[in-house]
Amino acid sequence: MADTTAIGSPQSTSLLGRLENSRLALGLLFLLPAATLLLLFLTYPLGLGVWLGFTDERVGRPGIYIGLENYEFLWNDTVFWLAVFNTLLYTVVASVLKFALGLWLALLLNEKLPFKAFLRAIVLLPWVVPTVLSAIAFWWIYDAQFSILSYVLQKFGLITGPINFLGDPTNARASVIAANIWRGIPFIAITLLAGLQTISPSLYEAATLDGATSWQRFRFVTFPLLTPIIAIVMTFSVLFTFTDFQLIYVLTRGGPVNATHLMATLSFQRGISGGNLGEGAAIAVAMIPFLLAAILFSYFGLQRRRWQQGGKD
Repeated sequence: MADTTAIGSPQSTSLLGRLENSRLALGLLFLLPAATLLLLFLTYPLGLGVWLGFTDERVGRPGIYIGLENYEFLWNDTVFWLAVFNTLLYTVVASVLKFALGLWLALLLNEKLPFKAFLRAIVLLPWVVPTVLSAIAFWWIYDAQFSILSYVLQKFGLITGPINFLGDPTNARASVIAANIWRGIPFIAITLLAGLQTISPSLYEAATLDGATSWQRFRFVTFPLLTPIIAIVMTFSVLFTFTDFQLIYVLTRGGPVNATHLMATLSFQRGISGGNLGEGAAIAVAMIPFLLAAILFSYFGLQRRRWQQGGKD
């Protein structure tokens, strides 16, 4: 009888039973497969890239440790600093315009419109289409001789000859930014639209009864409640834009005269095409501080959400 009592006592609870009763332990157990995948496919390549940045390794030849020589070379490399400028310009301009247009589109789709479900599906198309196919389509749109855009502008008498979209440095920068905006707007619009759906209509009714105008309702009701989602969606948008590779590589490959080279495309050119894996890895590692800044932006956005819900910052 004593043995039976001992077996059924709390002290003899199995490990599985303790896991079931502990939310933290159970949560960690469910996270274990995802954490393993991240460790294998993200942490290891990141660590390998950091190590390669301190070596002179080339394709087909193992390298040796050379310390900060790759970074010292990049510090005096004008093409590298041009790529940094292009990346920041590309990211800032594209992200700001994507946010403005995406927010406007989300507010529009949140209204009572006919065929609303169909319109939302149409909005998603640029995001669903593979990046390479979108880039090829824009490559034809921007073609120096057969551009449909130049043809339409000439028919309306706005220009006298074809525009060299991808052959002129300024035009090329504007063209790749426009293509990125076209692709990125749906992601921001649909995500913000989902956030708008969570805002209670009673808040707008109360604001209307208090005499608030449309702008005041947006300023004091919509925008504050949407801020946490804006922080998250803009963080992802900045990360996707800053590390963009496919769109630039298909459209311009960094040309003309390195005018559209981003840090990602320059890293590929130096590391894979040029064979200098150490230098290419160093360029990729130089992107990390900018990406960390975007993550911190998301962190502070989440802190604001806790404050709105009554928690401590």
